[in-house]
Amino acid sequence: MKAPHYILLLIVIQAFHHLPAILAVKYEALNDAKSYPGGQRFEKEIGIPYTLEIMKDINYFIWDIFQQYDESDRKPVEVAKVFIREYDGAEAITYGEMVNVSSLYLQGYQGNLKWEFTSLLHHELTHVFQWNGEGKAPVGLVEGMADYMILISNYYPKGFASRGMGERWDQGYDFTARFLEYCEELKSGFVAALNKKIRYTWSEDFFVELMGKPVSQLWTEYKAKYGNIN
Repeated sequence: MKAPHYILLLIVIQAFHHLPAILAVKYEALNDAKSYPGGQRFEKEIGIPYTLEIMKDINYFIWDIFQQYDESDRKPVEVAKVFIREYDGAEAITYGEMVNVSSLYLQGYQGNLKWEFTSLLHHELTHVFQWNGEGKAPVGLVEGMADYMILISNYYPKGFASRGMGERWDQGYDFTARFLEYCEELKSGFVAALNKKIRYTWSEDFFVELMGKPVSQLWTEYKAKYGNIN
């Protein structure tokens, strides 16, 4: 006996209900520095099609590391944007959903530019999608999480901090990334859980709640394990 149509429809609806959220983020990339040497090098060695492709790949990677499999856990990003612009200063700066990459930096980089650009976007796009306690989380932690994405994606460059290096847990960038790596090894899923904790606010007590120890103790044990390298 065939099932009534309304039962079949109900089964279909329930099946879709349990599927992962459909990707809603759009991606835009623009080279505003085509008339400059760095922008021309971007066109030759990287290009807009590659940029759009890796933006999506990195987005999925970040969601996976943060274990944000449900849309409600994610930062509501509508359009992630990457602009190549002629400016002096940091190699890249992120404002909200917009990543600005310096064409001057691209112009002067010695080595595989496509690899370096991919590494750079792992860091900058993390800023687009991560939580930061609505601005309350330590800058060093926010930057450390961004460099953690570089580390575990295996896009970390020569000169990246070794395990045990650093003077403070929230020193930032690669120093904090290595400390987060240590915490993750102690408790799988720690980084994802910490990112979830800092959605609206910040407290060092989050380390106690997640790891059972104050962050100061974790840092001391981390330094002791790797020989107190500075």
